[in-house]
Amino acid sequence: MAGGPLQTSYGCAKIKKQLYFFKNQERSNMGGESTSKVNALLNPKSVAILGARENPMGWTARIFANYKRFKFCGPVWPVNPRFEEIWGVKCYSNLSDLPEIPDHLVVMRAAASVTEILREAADLGTRSATVYASGFSELGTDKGRELEEELRLVIKETDLAVCGPNCLGSLSAKGKSLSLPDDRIRELVPGPVAMVGQSGTTTPGIGRTLIDRGIDVGYIVTSGNEVGLTTADYINYFVEDPEVKLVFCLIEAVRNSQQFLSACRRARDAGKPVVALKMGVSAGGRAAALAHTGSMAGSIEAFDAVAGNAGVIRVESGDAAIDLIELLVHAGVPEKDNVGVLVYSGGVRGLSLDAADRYGVPLPEYSFQATSKFKEILGDDLRVTNPLDAPGFMNQKLETIMDMVTAIQNDSNIGMILFQEDLPPSEGINDANKRRTQRVLDTMIGFQKNFLSKGGKPIGLISPTSSDLTTFSREERKKFPNIPVLNEPDRAFRALRSAFNYRDTIRDSNKNPNLIKHKSNKIILESLKNASNNEPFALNEIKSKEIISSYGLQIPIEKFANTTKEAENIANEIGFPLVVKGVSASMTHKSDAGAVILNIEDTIGVKRACETIALNVEKFDPALKLEGWLIAQAIPKGLELVLGIQNDAEMGPVIMFGLGGVWLEIIKDVSFCSPGMSRECAQKLIYDTSAGQMIDGYRGNDPYDREAIIDAIVAVGRLAADNSDTIESVDINPFVAMPVGEGAFALDALVVLNAKKMD
Repeated sequence: MAGGPLQTSYGCAKIKKQLYFFKNQERSNMGGESTSKVNALLNPKSVAILGARENPMGWTARIFANYKRFKFCGPVWPVNPRFEEIWGVKCYSNLSDLPEIPDHLVVMRAAASVTEILREAADLGTRSATVYASGFSELGTDKGRELEEELRLVIKETDLAVCGPNCLGSLSAKGKSLSLPDDRIRELVPGPVAMVGQSGTTTPGIGRTLIDRGIDVGYIVTSGNEVGLTTADYINYFVEDPEVKLVFCLIEAVRNSQQFLSACRRARDAGKPVVALKMGVSAGGRAAALAHTGSMAGSIEAFDAVAGNAGVIRVESGDAAIDLIELLVHAGVPEKDNVGVLVYSGGVRGLSLDAADRYGVPLPEYSFQATSKFKEILGDDLRVTNPLDAPGFMNQKLETIMDMVTAIQNDSNIGMILFQEDLPPSEGINDANKRRTQRVLDTMIGFQKNFLSKGGKPIGLISPTSSDLTTFSREERKKFPNIPVLNEPDRAFRALRSAFNYRDTIRDSNKNPNLIKHKSNKIILESLKNASNNEPFALNEIKSKEIISSYGLQIPIEKFANTTKEAENIANEIGFPLVVKGVSASMTHKSDAGAVILNIEDTIGVKRACETIALNVEKFDPALKLEGWLIAQAIPKGLELVLGIQNDAEMGPVIMFGLGGVWLEIIKDVSFCSPGMSRECAQKLIYDTSAGQMIDGYRGNDPYDREAIIDAIVAVGRLAADNSDTIESVDINPFVAMPVGEGAFALDALVVLNAKKMD
């Protein structure tokens, strides 16, 4: 092969047939331009490796070897002016010397040279490139950010499909294309899983584990800083591939939440779960995300609320992702929470009970009919519980085991079955072991034939500990493709809980109204006209309450007073008892400034309160400008709640609800959801906190007006949806719920706007 490009004709006809899907996909309007770009990246016709090096352990040598090993159907040319020949083939000095225009570039060059290379390639007619170099915004330096902005402009100017920078390449089983410098990947087989991750090492590592477990991974993309193509672009592409059933994402930070959420909703609506391993749960994790990809990570609560509503299942570790993918690929999403467990170990029974309790997975009692069948098979002395510990049942005839599982399949209380068994690692080391191995395999094949192939309830395997699959077990499990191997009970029940939550989210999302943005609030727009700069600024309580009341939130009877005399007149008009509060847009915490006085019974008290507040504010901060006083109706004591909006750095506006007043400072019992939720979702938001119990009348207390609270949550969600480009935050605290039929009042409100968001 010396002196010429790597020519790999093996399997070309098959590859061309497989690529027919992608040619049609390029003409599809559904995915748009980005879909065509991802296709160009993942399924190139030829490849040039810029910066080729002789070192056999170097990245370029391993990438070249991968193209050769997996029989890439096209030429692969090394490019480096220092070599005439490398890896046994001719090496070219530059792109213009190549015998053909390269369809894809593997750019293994320093960050400073990347933009010039891309311009040259685009002029030649190259369609895509993978930029491996680091040294961009992830450094946190002005130089790095400057280089990244230059790269962004070049990508826009040339219209190239670019993966990276700061990435590790990609894998496309259909295209037989593997630009990852990873020589541990076992095989390239188009399959149900597609992966995209901002970490170049972790994402392929999880992919290798899935492949080792017998789960075919059709795509792996390490997206890096995503200056060109983004996670959203890849998800949109995967959604359109009929072979892909599930998308995995490793996310350090979401750069464009609207594009990401739109892609996730497309996946959700297509019935393709998006499993996300999200960094940034801790402060250290958020800092690591910024350092690694140069993108700011938001709060995990906001991600869970907004991305969860779009159909994203967040997991907390690589193992959790692998277990959930194992469950979803082989068994799908169980229709019902209730699980029946059949084991032959008291230890596994105990571990299952603990794990089920930990993750909130119900283990109901078996039905009378199932219980009777168990006793018929194993004896009247059998103590039937769930989990059922039935020592020796695997020694029964195969027909008897099928009868026991049939009894659970027919039990209307049960939605899924967990069965204790390990897959055998080999065909057996002696005759007894071979018989045992064959019995296990016959049992699994029986489950597949008698139940799973006929639409029966899902069956998963659990075992005392976790273990890897062997070549033998990987091949044998192909005979029972609908049985997930879920390892030890904690991992199994964790995966089940994630799947149940996903199912419930999908169901609830169908009840949510369409998030159609209405006109921005007039009061907000007027306030923005008067903004002196593009920094966030607070509105005073009066303006804030005008905004929230325009969306239907109930506020006390109250009026603004410029003078103490005016305050006295307003007091007589409203009636006593009253509350007097100082008004200033610069005063975000009135209580700290001594600017709130309660339980005022007469006009003398009103005058004294106004004077006291003026003195307190002056003493607290002489720079504060007191605009006047708010004279408000005193609301009888109710349940103090908090309700608000926070515009997250990644996910945009999220709604917060929970216990308010001092409870907020002490226990921080709050929950979050995305804007524009239905009444059902608003109610779920309530019961995700302790406030739900208190609203219903905890320990014999009278219940509070839950319907009024739901009305307010939905209204705040609408406020957030309509003004997502201008609202920085909204804080309604306390938000006081009254007894049933008496409503709920926003006693205080603070709206913070940001004119910069409109740019």
